[in-house]
Amino acid sequence: MSYNLLLNPKYKNFENDFLHIKEIFNTAGESIHKARNELKIIELHGIKCVVKSFKVPHAINKIAYTFFREGKAKKSYTNAVKLTELGVNTPQPIGVIEFFSSGILEESYFISLYEPYDFTIREVFHHKVENFQEILQQFAKFTYAIHQKGVWHVDYSLGNVLVTKEENSYKFSLVDINRMVFKTIPPKKGLKNFNKFWAKDDNDLLILAKEYAKLASFDEKKATEILIKGAKSLETRVNLKRKIKGLTS
Repeated sequence: MSYNLLLNPKYKNFENDFLHIKEIFNTAGESIHKARNELKIIELHGIKCVVKSFKVPHAINKIAYTFFREGKAKKSYTNAVKLTELGVNTPQPIGVIEFFSSGILEESYFISLYEPYDFTIREVFHHKVENFQEILQQFAKFTYAIHQKGVWHVDYSLGNVLVTKEENSYKFSLVDINRMVFKTIPPKKGLKNFNKFWAKDDNDLLILAKEYAKLASFDEKKATEILIKGAKSLETRVNLKRKIKGLTS
């Protein structure tokens, strides 16, 4: 089985770990997330790391990821490098390895540093933390700032933004970054990036809309309409999925 390895120059001593990552991953402790892909926290060289194992793609995607576009693990690494260059917070990338059988992609792993955090943006939207209104306001500023840098996180959602309390502010960090686009983002488009956030009430959306509109010199009323429309659309999709799941279970 052949492989393709991309390694952050700062972590050259991790090369042997990548070559044996399948054995290391399979014998490590419990997963912190297991669905289509699986994540584990593993200590390597005395450093706490997050290792993400990407599901072996089905036949069509194997061909696509081998010959026509980057695989998800590789995109995670290249996007992390790009975000770091742009000054956008994301766990520091260590490297990525892809394994091929008969020239076709089979397995892939992405490793980054473990980044400690206080909570995710989910807890903020669910009002499970203090000062949630202030955090939402700062989150709107963060979102506008990354949009100004041309960063469009396709999976911008409740679980994919880590939040850390600092002395006088909050630090936001992006994870699950394999689906990301770098492009010019006008205000109207930027506001639609909030369409995967489940707000506890419309007042949360008003905070986001008001702050983003102010920074973007965009009409506040229109901004509010965009966010509320997105929230209602999300609610409809979620309820429909639950209904279908209930009928088929």
